[in-house]
Amino acid sequence: MISPRLIRATATIGLTFALGGAALAQTPAASPPPGISIMDMGKNSMLYGGAHDLTLYVFDADKDGKSICNDACAKRWPPAIAPADAKPAGAYTIVKRDDGTLQWAYKGKPLYYFIGDKESMDMKGDGIGGKWHVAKP
Repeated sequence: MISPRLIRATATIGLTFALGGAALAQTPAASPPPGISIMDMGKNSMLYGGAHDLTLYVFDADKDGKSICNDACAKRWPPAIAPADAKPAGAYTIVKRDDGTLQWAYKGKPLYYFIGDKESMDMKGDGIGGKWHVAKP
């Protein structure tokens, strides 16, 4: 089995050539917290993370830095949980969920995974219901 990291690295190299050598390095000022990374592909950049390097999403219905995706919604769209000792870093903040757990947010928008994404680079949740979108830096 090919590892998701190898697939992502191969895809990144291919996109670099396709985009004419677009920068893939993240700048220190934009450094995400541990567990979240940036796939920098020019205007198609995205956030990903977790143990399996899965795509992160934002939900248009979330307002004022509060997640409204709870219970059944959170089973389909698991939150990007922040550890209890997490510290905000730049545009990355922490929101408290209704159940008391902490969740990473980017520019005030809570971050989620999609249960339908199984491998790195999957983006099956993008556009669902017209309200779920890949999180972009």
